[in-house]
Amino acid sequence: MSFTARSLWAMSAAAIGTVFLPTLVGAAVLTAVVAISVADAWAVRSAPVVDRAAPGALSRAVPGEVVVSSPHPRTRLRQPVASPDLVVEPQEGEGRLTASIVAMRRGRHRLAPVSTRRIGPLGLGAWYHRVGDAHEIVVYPDLPAAARLATEVRVGMFREEGRRARGPLGLGTELESIREYQPDDDIRQVNWRATVRTGHPMSNTYRIEQDRDVICMLDCGRLMASSLTRPDGVELTRLDAAVDALAAVAAVADELGDRIGVVAFADRILRSVAPRRDGADAAVDAVYDLEPAGVDSDYEAAVSVVAARKRSFVLILTDLLDPGAARALIGSVPALTRHHNLVVATVRDPAVRHALETASAGEAELARTVVAADVSARKEAVQAALRARGVEVLEAPAQELSRRCVGAYVRAKRLARV
Repeated sequence: MSFTARSLWAMSAAAIGTVFLPTLVGAAVLTAVVAISVADAWAVRSAPVVDRAAPGALSRAVPGEVVVSSPHPRTRLRQPVASPDLVVEPQEGEGRLTASIVAMRRGRHRLAPVSTRRIGPLGLGAWYHRVGDAHEIVVYPDLPAAARLATEVRVGMFREEGRRARGPLGLGTELESIREYQPDDDIRQVNWRATVRTGHPMSNTYRIEQDRDVICMLDCGRLMASSLTRPDGVELTRLDAAVDALAAVAAVADELGDRIGVVAFADRILRSVAPRRDGADAAVDAVYDLEPAGVDSDYEAAVSVVAARKRSFVLILTDLLDPGAARALIGSVPALTRHHNLVVATVRDPAVRHALETASAGEAELARTVVAADVSARKEAVQAALRARGVEVLEAPAQELSRRCVGAYVRAKRLARV
């Protein structure tokens, strides 16, 4: 219970009135104001009916909507958050609150019960309530971006920067039939001999390649904990960017009819999902709540889980900043390159690139540039060692990593490497 500004003004006026009125009369008036204010608050002591519509799932850094309403008049609503990784704006509203909610971290988070402030009929007293239960929200990686990439692949519009789109993917290599040419057919499908023989354009149709295995190996070790800031201001860890890329590759694998599997590891195997058809949901569910561990990653243990499987497209999402940790990766990849098409993907550090591209204006800036050059040289040496062992290495900014990983997978499929 509390007094409103109106009741406080009334009490102040009654208190001032005691100067001009007899003491007993002034005291009686003040007591009456207080009593009426308490009675006004008591009239709204029961908790109001509150309806809250909140999402059960969000994608990290993608806004959702929370709507809180109450049919009771003179009811102020407030939506507190029980997790510092949820941002609700605005948090308060009169009678109805429509707010944007953004989750800054993957995993499970809670919205606290709604807080209300009901004001009595006279506007003199108010009563506070906490209504309902906490609401759990599951926060996934950036699934809308993954779905957009999968759609681009499905309709033949996918392209990487500097590469031209080359028509629908997953056409296959096994001839199934010959039919008349359609306006949206890829030019590579034209059967020129049949065209000459019949006198009008003819196209080959192919059996779609399916049941290829795609395995994403997700490093959750200490190096994946460093933070990055995208150009749009969103802060994330290297692991966040890697999980986004994994979700995108999984979504595209579902579109192309391939089987997707996951191995998440740090100093041990954390999660493992065997390749399966339509497995994107299972892949994302296995890794969406993983956080970086403060340990060195055991690449050998992770590789041993994958090496004996049938030929697959294997994507290792890791960091190559520490040459000591990278030596373990370099020593492990031959077990994969013998049987699999292997790609290692890493996030480009914007701070290193900025230091290299910015002119040094003083000793501190010069020292920073020297350190950045050393880091860059060591990373390039690691990448060269991996490429010498038959590994395709991708390095991209966080906002482009998903597209680059999907591009590597699509190229491998187009070239029948898997």
